[in-house]
Amino acid sequence: MTKFFLAAALAGISMGAAAQGQVNIICSVQAEWCNNIATIYSRTTGTKVNMSLKGSGEALAQIIAEKENPKTDVWFGGTGDPHLQAAEQGLTLEYKSPSLPLLQGWAQQQAQQSGYKTVGIYSGPLGFGYNTELLAKKKIPVPRTWADLLKPAYKGDIQVANPASSGTAYTMIATLVQLMGEEKAFEYLKALHKNVGQYTRSGTGPIKAVARGETAVSISFVHDGPGEKMQGFPVETITPTDGTGAEIGSMSIIKGSRNLETAKKFYEWALTASAQEIAAAAKQFQVPSNKAAKVDANVPDFKKIKFINYDYAKYGASAERRRLISRWEKEVNSLPR
Repeated sequence: MTKFFLAAALAGISMGAAAQGQVNIICSVQAEWCNNIATIYSRTTGTKVNMSLKGSGEALAQIIAEKENPKTDVWFGGTGDPHLQAAEQGLTLEYKSPSLPLLQGWAQQQAQQSGYKTVGIYSGPLGFGYNTELLAKKKIPVPRTWADLLKPAYKGDIQVANPASSGTAYTMIATLVQLMGEEKAFEYLKALHKNVGQYTRSGTGPIKAVARGETAVSISFVHDGPGEKMQGFPVETITPTDGTGAEIGSMSIIKGSRNLETAKKFYEWALTASAQEIAAAAKQFQVPSNKAAKVDANVPDFKKIKFINYDYAKYGASAERRRLISRWEKEVNSLPR
């Protein structure tokens, strides 16, 4: 984070440094964004921020494990499906924010579907990342459809995360099931498996591997690409022309939070336009949920993307997630490559 941005953010976020106490946050977005949030919020409010970084699948597992004795106050970011599961399992607190009318419709819908136990804070489409130099060197075409990824030319050159630990990868499975129907989607995943070089723990791992030339193609959220490109890496992103899904990154207050008042204050702050603009400063280019937040030029233009009608309620349910991941483990991940 640049000194200039930090100074501007501190000046622009008029929370006052009167707040005290502490807030314990699990952060499921990129590390730089998490760190910027912690720095700015603690400096502007005087609140001690204890931040731990975990992918959304791992975050949910920790919150379930700590159910009887919660050590977390707020879960910030990560795909919305596990947030909906936490809500369904009674792990998160019903809280109807007065800021809801300021948010995009999809963010408000996320809150309504969860019984106001979570809220949408950003959205981003699923797609492919690719290393332009590697594709040129190997004479491999840019993948433009889901079917393209099954071509023999990509064997061993695709990375995607493991859906058991990554919300990104679960979003992929749920997207394919809705796009193709479940049986065809699993036939597709079995065929894709032959071309996958590695299943990573984190959803951001594959695009980082693409950027650094460790693999040619990733299945990832396309908003993770521009930040890598800005660091000088030869990476581009594309969304499949046959349709894709999008995540609704979410935020929840943990039921049994030991610091409930400071948790609510952080939650309200995180829904402000100025707080959401911190994402772009950390080279994160999702669409912010606050309608007044400035949308960076690097944010994907949703009007140019073919989206499926993603059923967040159905695929955010615990039983459906467990069933689909279990089927993937049994029928896909167990296969040789």
